[in-house]
Amino acid sequence: MRHIAITMGCPVGIGPEIIIKYFSQTPSSSQFSPVILGDVGILQRCASELHINIKIVAWQPNIPYQPGHLPVLELSRLSAQDLIWGQPTIATGQAMVGYIEKAVSLILEGTVSAMVTCPISKSSLHRAGYNFPGHTEMLAALTGSRDYVMMMAGSKLRITLATIHCSLASVPARLNQEILGSLIKTTDTALRHDFGIVAPRLAVAALNPHAGETGLFGREEKDIILPAIEAMQSKGITVQGPFPPDTIFLKAASGMYDAVICMYHDQGLIPFKLLHFKDGVNVTLGLPIVRTSVDHGTAYDIAGKGLADPASLAAAVDMANLIARNRECPVKIAGF
Repeated sequence: MRHIAITMGCPVGIGPEIIIKYFSQTPSSSQFSPVILGDVGILQRCASELHINIKIVAWQPNIPYQPGHLPVLELSRLSAQDLIWGQPTIATGQAMVGYIEKAVSLILEGTVSAMVTCPISKSSLHRAGYNFPGHTEMLAALTGSRDYVMMMAGSKLRITLATIHCSLASVPARLNQEILGSLIKTTDTALRHDFGIVAPRLAVAALNPHAGETGLFGREEKDIILPAIEAMQSKGITVQGPFPPDTIFLKAASGMYDAVICMYHDQGLIPFKLLHFKDGVNVTLGLPIVRTSVDHGTAYDIAGKGLADPASLAAAVDMANLIARNRECPVKIAGF
């Protein structure tokens, strides 16, 4: 039986709520067995406030998942009734980090096959003493990974990012042929191994309007992006571009490409969330472990109000199971 770990995220965010809602609606699955890494008291309080009847039980790896049950590996015992939804503390920050660290160790030791993460607070992460911009960078550090990539994936569009959490003004200086070549290669590899696409078709978005207009609006396309594309084409990867950003996402969403390589965060996230605001999945590529995540934040403004939608969590769990299954029987990559 394939086990999938689901981290609870920030205890006072919407992570507990979407977990309770998801498992109260989810039928039994013969494909995998879930385990929640979190806090029993928080989950019990959340279920009670939502008026959802679900039985929270201690996770036992050898016992199959039963519908109506919530198998939990308890890693913290916060004072659930004293916490206020939407108001994180140092203790909640330390707890959410503990869930992530344990999930990684369970995968590395072979106990579980994949992890799905509920949202964390970057400010709480820092208050707890961890100087990471977010989940992605923490997971890279925990697994000793260098060539990691953030992918956002949905049924219509997949995007990967050359730069993530940095100012827009700093993006051009962060781009070079080596970084883009590695990103293209990692994206191609993931589409084959993780998504089971035999011959991926990649598109690369330009940095500047009109793809630089032959240098009139910038030279990054001619000096950096195009040479990186041509280098990867010579290795047998099907990749094209650079394309004007105002047209390439429509083409990709229409089925012409399997993923779009984007130069910066909002270039990719705006069209992606326009299409997949509720059911998008954040996937970290280039790790030795399988990790997917919801594509939204802690939503402190609605935490505890019963308004959170578990659709992204459902999609993230399904994708984690798909990737774990595909990695068991990977597609051979030509040219490397």
